[in-house]
Amino acid sequence: MNDVVLTGDRPTGPLHLGHYFGSLANRVRLQDAYPMYVLVADYQVITDRDVPGEIQRNITDLLLDYLAVGIDPAKVTIFQHSAVPELNQLLLPFLSLVSVAELRRNPTVKDEIAHSSQQAVSGLMFTYPVHQAADILFCKGTLVPVGKDQLPHLEVTRMVARRFNERYGEVFPLPEAMMGEQSLLKGLDGGKMSKSRGNAIALSATEDETAALIRRARTDSERLITFEEERRPEVANLLTLAGLCLGRPPRDIAEEIGDGGAAALKGLVTEAVNEFLRPIRKRRREHAEADVRRILTEGNGVARERAIATLDEVRAAMGF
Repeated sequence: MNDVVLTGDRPTGPLHLGHYFGSLANRVRLQDAYPMYVLVADYQVITDRDVPGEIQRNITDLLLDYLAVGIDPAKVTIFQHSAVPELNQLLLPFLSLVSVAELRRNPTVKDEIAHSSQQAVSGLMFTYPVHQAADILFCKGTLVPVGKDQLPHLEVTRMVARRFNERYGEVFPLPEAMMGEQSLLKGLDGGKMSKSRGNAIALSATEDETAALIRRARTDSERLITFEEERRPEVANLLTLAGLCLGRPPRDIAEEIGDGGAAALKGLVTEAVNEFLRPIRKRRREHAEADVRRILTEGNGVARERAIATLDEVRAAMGF
């Protein structure tokens, strides 16, 4: 069986530089090596929040970000979860293979419950890992780019595939995690980079917005700029950001700035980031919302055809 990559995002807000260096750049490389499905996980938005927010606007912005960074719909299948109802039909037999206790002790679920913005934890939260199993297995996904925090979810997918095969016959591969280099970037406030915390530079940010965000970034009172991750994490984070954008070691950049202080550091980072984002911003402007609708219509059709075929296999294996 040939390898197939499954990856994707929830449409909850604009993608940022953390997403780019953490996963998007890797997707652009992988699309030339493997068949790839990119999931717009719109149904998963209501997993940890009461309302989906500006879901249509967020979906459009997400697709424009994909196109801007170089994800090519001629090479990958981009599709919406809500447009492929067979994914939810796969969820039912998959849930029968997992116990309530196994779902409750999933560490990623526990963490998501702790950070949920819902008034009460919904049943959907507990089924989230099995939902993801359906997302991965419908296309016989074998390679899943994940961060360390998502490994427990992937293990649920492997467990579901293994138990289904043992009970009903060989249908699914056991997907493997693709543990690429994780982004070293933190938010501009020193915390975890997040869309919701206002501490990230969106790929769609203007030059002025980018400059304003970097001006507000935390540093320290020492004038001499040095790259010391443990002792000076905020300064090190800005140097890391500049290094990623310039393709240079952060220590070299620190030596170049010398005793220029925080103002020189932030000026260099601002120029580096804006220069890096210019071609991405240009490609984003070249695409219209009509492109997004066409890409989703075509991708949804391809994904649904694949999901129907897999569901037929599942039903046959189970004797329905």
